[in-house]
Parts: sequence; C-alpha cells; structure tokens
Amino acid sequence: MDFVSVMMGSKSDYALMQECLKVLEDFGVRYEVLVASAHRSPERVHQYVSDAEKKGAKVFIAAAGMAAHLAGGIAAITTKPVIGVPMPGGALDGLDALLSTVQMPSGMPVATVAIGKAGAINAAYLAVQILAIHDSKLAQKLVAQRQDGLKKIESDSKQIEKFL
Repeated sequence: MDFVSVMMGSKSDYALMQECLKVLEDFGVRYEVLVASAHRSPERVHQYVSDAEKKGAKVFIAAAGMAAHLAGGIAAITTKPVIGVPMPGGALDGLDALLSTVQMPSGMPVATVAIGKAGAINAAYLAVQILAIHDSKLAQKLVAQRQDGLKKIESDSKQIEKFL
C-alpha cells in the first residue's frame, strides 16, 4: 500500500511537522512518522528507509535543523523522491539547515522547501502532487483544493474591494 514516510531528526520538530501531517490527512494520504537522526541513529535511518521502501513508501519527507543531514542521508539510500524540510533554530535560525538541505551533490537530489511551517505544509503538498501523477482521484482533490483557494481569494477581495 502506497504511503509517505515523514521522518524528523528530533522530537522537537514534531510540533511544526504536524502541519505536514494535517495536509496529508486532509488528502487521505497514508503516512508513517518517526524520529531518526542522521547523526545519532544512522543505522536506524538506513534500516527504516530500506524497510519502508519494501512496504510501499513512495515519497520520503525529512525534517531536520542545524546540520540537517537527514534528507541527504535518506537520498543516499533510496531512489524515491526525498523532500527536505529545514527546521528553524540554532544560531542561524534555520538558514544553516536550509543551505545544508539544498546543497546536495550531483546525483543525490533533495527537493527542498521553505524553513519551518510553510515548508512543512509545502512538503506535504509536493508529496501529494508526486503521488497524484499516478492517482487520478488524488489529482482531482488537488484541483478542487486549488479551486476552493481561488474562491476564497475572490470572496475575501469582494469584502474590501474599492475601484475608482
């Protein structure tokens, strides 16, 4: 059964990553979630990624801060899409994590989203878009969600519009 794997380098990332999980739930996408550190538990990361692929993981989302090597570590193990979510914190408040996540060597891509909450949400949307390539019902849900967003913008505008 297809699913998205959501991994965090630390339990402290969970509060922000709940935004990601909420989007996956809203689209009815199955997911697994766990804490595994590229530095503190590299064997756990390797074993989990290998096992998750066998169980049907189609996309991996990795949230980590500071050195943020989790996404790159996952990309080294799998050929499935990996989405990195840089977490805020540390001396550079997430800029270090952003640069670490986005600066991958050739042949080891990690799709990198924004730091923090916006990134967590967009990681889920990107995972849904990837899954929707082969799932027409999921693609229809994405289109419907975009249409709902358009209607909300138009409604919000009508409440404050003023033209000369």
